[in-house]
Amino acid sequence: MKKIISINPANGTIVGEVHASHSSEITEKIKRARAASAAWKAIGVKERIKILQPLEALFKKKQNEIALLTTHEIGKPISESLDDFYGDFIYLNDFFTNGEKYIADEMVFENENAIHRIVYEPRGVVASIAPWNYPFGNFIWSVIPNLIVGNTVVFKHSEECPIVAKLLEEALLSLKNLPEGVFSAIYGKAEEGALLTSQPVDMIWFTGSSSVGREIAAIAGSKQIKAVLEMGGSNPAIILEGENIDNVTERLYKGRFTNCGQVCDAIKRVLVHHTLFEETVEKLSQRIEKIIIGDPTDKETELGPLVSVRQLKVLESQVDEAIEKGATLVTGGKYLQKFSGFYYSPTILTNVKKNMRIWQEEIFGPVLPILSFENDEEAIQLANDSPYGLGAVIFSKDIERARDIASKLEAGCIDINNGSHWQPGTPFGGYKASGMGREHGRHGFQEICQLKVIAEG
Repeated sequence: MKKIISINPANGTIVGEVHASHSSEITEKIKRARAASAAWKAIGVKERIKILQPLEALFKKKQNEIALLTTHEIGKPISESLDDFYGDFIYLNDFFTNGEKYIADEMVFENENAIHRIVYEPRGVVASIAPWNYPFGNFIWSVIPNLIVGNTVVFKHSEECPIVAKLLEEALLSLKNLPEGVFSAIYGKAEEGALLTSQPVDMIWFTGSSSVGREIAAIAGSKQIKAVLEMGGSNPAIILEGENIDNVTERLYKGRFTNCGQVCDAIKRVLVHHTLFEETVEKLSQRIEKIIIGDPTDKETELGPLVSVRQLKVLESQVDEAIEKGATLVTGGKYLQKFSGFYYSPTILTNVKKNMRIWQEEIFGPVLPILSFENDEEAIQLANDSPYGLGAVIFSKDIERARDIASKLEAGCIDINNGSHWQPGTPFGGYKASGMGREHGRHGFQEICQLKVIAEG
């Protein structure tokens, strides 16, 4: 039987292993999810939340275990793993507190002769596939809303974090009153993910790369079923003239280098007015050269390893190709061999051109290109010159000007100055190759429902 072995990217030791799910097991779990679907829908949203809500206390009890396993499996610094848990727990609480309200019946027409209302019903069986970079958060975002609205879920987490996935599966299945088949998990790599999406399901929920997302969109289209896809990003940060660079340096640093830069919604390009270019490069370079790199279980560590040697090699090839084509390496740009794991130095590049992979592709690692622009039109053109459109950040003392630029950006979530779209009631998702559909809040819950109109007259 094939095994999925979890390797600690900081030191190469084995964290644990699980058996990959056989095709017959995947088929059987889909059948059980189908068999449980009607009854899970029939009990109603209030009862579903009542059954699921004990997860809050259970996860809170296991928070240190979840955080430490996350650090061991993907290399995220323990301070970030703990912070992630607290943030994700806010989303979990919101789902339970507001889930019923998010899918309440909606009156859309009424007169003396008729009443028209929208009813939000479950779609049925959902195949849910999540990535490794936020193991707890991606589980919460993908599984809990679907269960609340009445879908049954067969879930696959990434092969990079199977031990965290096993812990989360066991926690959910320990709920006393959860009917059999409402939730189950499978384990494996791309092959098992493909087997899952090939099953007779009613919806596919996916977070991951744009290339895989396109394949899933095609599968869903051929089945005529819903797909909710949150994919890659190449978010620009636009800094307009007159901005105080000291005020934005830490935001840029955290926006790029959190989780070793392995975040879909991270800042991945800095576009700065030419009058502030040299100062921005200098101050960001000074900041990242002070980053504490080391053992991710040490609370002082700010930057750990990349998740895998595969990720390291992709990043190396992107940076090396850019330098060969004329990009200027300001700092970093190397594999840190003094560590035993997959560490890459935090890197800044300038003189980046549009024919470079570092511009055309998503950069999933601690690498930041910085470009200058002359005017707002050029900033907008550069920002939109990407197949991705997940998010963007605009720094400006002129709020009306920032709003005008925001209206012209091809991105799903745009922050201005200190704004942050990361609130549980705020929908999240992107344009273009960054996704289809939205997560979170009322819009996210309704996205995973079937919309039915009932017209009474």
